[in-house]
Amino acid sequence: QVQLVESGGGLVQAGGSLRLSCVTSGSIFSFNAMGWHRQAPGKQRELVAVITHGGATNYADSVKGRFTISRDNAKNTVYLQMNSLKPEDTAVYYCNANSWDKDAYWGQGTQVTVSS
Repeated sequence: QVQLVESGGGLVQAGGSLRLSCVTSGSIFSFNAMGWHRQAPGKQRELVAVITHGGATNYADSVKGRFTISRDNAKNTVYLQMNSLKPEDTAVYYCNANSWDKDAYWGQGTQVTVSS
């Protein structure tokens, strides 16, 4: 089965930065797209950022200009660089992958907490 493992979460002060990593069990080109979602307390899970197999990216309006999704093909890893963090960014962040045969996979999540 496909396995996604997130890391890099933690506690930071507002204005700080974190980089999340998602390591896949195989080549990231096994997937037509990968992305990051987050779920804050009492809220629905929301899409944060997506990167397609071709490298196109898309971001939620709330993080555009602050977050950057990228990949390292050799390391089978997708990253989410989060700058200028706000308390509103506090959430569990989940890595997501969509395979070419339209199966969806999720990581276990990593907690990001931003203090004011």
